[in-house]
Amino acid sequence: MNGIDKITARIETDAVADAARIAGETKTQCDAIKAEGEKKAQEGYWEKVRQGVAAAEDRVQRLAKTADMEARKSVLGFKQSLVADAFDKAEAKLNAMKGDEYVAFLANLAARAAVTGTEELVFSAADKAACGKKVVDKANAALKAAGKTAKLTLADKAGDFGKGLIVRQGSVSVNCTVEALMAQARENMASQVAAELFD
Repeated sequence: MNGIDKITARIETDAVADAARIAGETKTQCDAIKAEGEKKAQEGYWEKVRQGVAAAEDRVQRLAKTADMEARKSVLGFKQSLVADAFDKAEAKLNAMKGDEYVAFLANLAARAAVTGTEELVFSAADKAACGKKVVDKANAALKAAGKTAKLTLADKAGDFGKGLIVRQGSVSVNCTVEALMAQARENMASQVAAELFD
């Protein structure tokens, strides 16, 4: 083997060795890049999973709060309807009163609403005819028994309302109609009625 052949063989051997070394280094780098890529892919995957779980939990919490709020609104609406029903029944009971019970009820209202004891009592046309005089007499008797002036009178003109009465002196009047009494009771006693119904 001459010198050129030796040099060529040596170059070939070195080239093969370099190629093998470069191939080995390349494979190592590729394996490292692949491992890094897989690691990043796994981290990205688990990050997406964590974000998805957090978003799902957040949505579940929001839905639970919304459902809780809707349930509270529904319960509140139901309670309000029961309170309204209680007042409706009370008003119906007052409107259904007749005879001596109704006379006593009106006389008690008149005696309590009278300030001077000289007011006139205004009734609806039906009540004026049916029991107006009896109520005036009974209310005056109650005032007299309490040691107060007892000079209530029956108004000449009937009022345009349903059950109940109006206690009037000049331009000052106290509205004791069932409608007014119930409106006042709804405004002032709703929380008490609710407490009685739901405690």
